[in-house]
Amino acid sequence: MTLPEHPPVPLSGPRFQPDPNELYRQIRREHGAVAPVVLDGDVPAWLVLGYRELHQVTSDPVLFSRDSELWNQWDAIPADWPLLPMIGRKQPSILYTVGERHRERAAVISGALEAIDPFVLKERAERFADELIDGLCGKGACDIIAEYAMLLPVRVLASVYGFADEQGPGLVTAMNDMINGQEGALEGQRHLAESMFALLAAKAEAPGDDVASRMLGNTAGFTVEEVAQDLMVMMAAGHQPTADWIGNSLRLMLTDDRFAASLSGGRHSVGEAMNEVLWEDTPTQNVAGRWASRDTHLGGRRIGRGDLLLLGLGAANADPHVRADSGRLTGGNNAYLSFGHGEHRCPFPAQEVAETIARTGIEVLLDRLPDVDLAVAGGALARRPSPWLRGLTALPVTYTPTPALGALG
Repeated sequence: MTLPEHPPVPLSGPRFQPDPNELYRQIRREHGAVAPVVLDGDVPAWLVLGYRELHQVTSDPVLFSRDSELWNQWDAIPADWPLLPMIGRKQPSILYTVGERHRERAAVISGALEAIDPFVLKERAERFADELIDGLCGKGACDIIAEYAMLLPVRVLASVYGFADEQGPGLVTAMNDMINGQEGALEGQRHLAESMFALLAAKAEAPGDDVASRMLGNTAGFTVEEVAQDLMVMMAAGHQPTADWIGNSLRLMLTDDRFAASLSGGRHSVGEAMNEVLWEDTPTQNVAGRWASRDTHLGGRRIGRGDLLLLGLGAANADPHVRADSGRLTGGNNAYLSFGHGEHRCPFPAQEVAETIARTGIEVLLDRLPDVDLAVAGGALARRPSPWLRGLTALPVTYTPTPALGALG
């Protein structure tokens, strides 16, 4: 690919930890709405930072395809490249399926998720949240990320997908390793795949009222491997961003006086905080990706056939061309790109599931630990140095010890 005059930006490292929005502003000043970047191993790509440019890319699935076989860098990619779990080749999942086949798979997934009873989903989220808090409430201090946010989404998702409850912790470890794209990424991917195939084998013998059974029972002719791959995508996409949505929202509510009412039992600002996080601190920062099916131009850049384009969702949300007022948003503006855009965006039923888990998790925690407070200064909170997902490494808090719900019975 032909690179512009400025050197490409390494898309890795601790620069993403303190303030990625400032980093994106700097990249935008130097390179414009489409910037050259390099991934691990000096692999070149383009980062789409512009809101309108990202809309253009995601609205044209023919020119900017999800078919990773188009990538012009495959000959330079080693078999142990740590980003392979995120940029797969010959991977029969919905992520890399295009055209009518993609639309059929999306319909199967949406149907399986829509069939989740919202009351059952909320009940399970509340039950798992209460169980987790039962293990914390008597301590008077804990790390909300490691001991709560990172455990809740996968427990709920595993339950509605059909997994046994005790499989949750192993799935958490596997997915975190896979998503971080560093040491252990390929091993995490293998564990998740083995778990999915085992689940489907069990559900083929004894179907239940769960997502896996419904996807196996579809009449669209998908193979077990295709269903397993789609379940892996759904699990990974549903767990970590939701955990970070919980953590980032609680961080905002514990550090910003505008949300203090929620900490004394108010519910109205929980939704406002969650909405603001999707604009200002979205868990999903960058997504790989799209591949140009022919030579083209985008944002003043010449994009070569087979070039990889990364979707800069976090940067696009803060694009000054559409966000003239850089002040924070706490209203109901839902024009953010945090769930993507176009036919490959996160399915609406999946968004509803994530929102139910995140909001329930926050509300239950505030109900059970009403005087929860930060144990450190807000400025001391650290983020994972990941360009893909933005979340806290820890959220240490203190609160008045209370008895577990089981003890009260």
